[in-house]
Amino acid sequence: MGKSGKPFYKRILLKLSGEALAGPDKTGINPKIIHQIASEVKEVSQLGVEVAMVIGAGNIFRGAMAESLGINRSTGDFMGMLATVMNSMAVENTLEKMNQPTRVLTAIEMKHVAEPYTIQKAEDHLKKKRIVIAAGGTGHPYFTTDTAASLRAVELGADLLLKATRVDGVYTGDPEKDKDAKKINEISFIDMITRRLKVMDLTAISLCMDNNLPIVVFNLFEKGSLKKIILGENIGTKIF
Repeated sequence: MGKSGKPFYKRILLKLSGEALAGPDKTGINPKIIHQIASEVKEVSQLGVEVAMVIGAGNIFRGAMAESLGINRSTGDFMGMLATVMNSMAVENTLEKMNQPTRVLTAIEMKHVAEPYTIQKAEDHLKKKRIVIAAGGTGHPYFTTDTAASLRAVELGADLLLKATRVDGVYTGDPEKDKDAKKINEISFIDMITRRLKVMDLTAISLCMDNNLPIVVFNLFEKGSLKKIILGENIGTKIF
């Protein structure tokens, strides 16, 4: 732990899935869940850590839905990007109601809704201690929100990428299906790739590996876990 409870990291990027906002409901946004997430994020921001976020869209629209509707991949991906903006606005509003200044910046321009994303604008907001939510994915189809999170984290010079999941780290198998799956506390990027551990897609992992950006995979719903990681505790799985 950092001396006098001081953070280990100056700037982080938190990747949150859309499903996380839905909680047990699987779809939509759960009021209790979004409030809990916002509280955890605000607590870390108040420690002096600069926080950027990327939020997925699986609670509103998934690629598989587009396929079943006969919608082509590019259109389906753009629909997913628009859904990330809706989730980002919901989290922004929740944080603002907690008196935590927050800004949504979008990769797809929609001036009436949010500011267009640029590295300079994001940097400016972060330095002013505002939470930045980078919405709209990468702005291009064929890239996941995990890849968008890796890209934004690298662009903004984050010290750590935090991937929030429903489990407390990376396992040798799917812990929700395989009772013999064992938790891995630390693993290298190369081992992640060669063992085909599906925590993030290959593009996202490669981007972090090429830029020496460590990833921590953890369960955001274990109260206080985000703060503990920021203060240097070994929570979840570290990929480096």
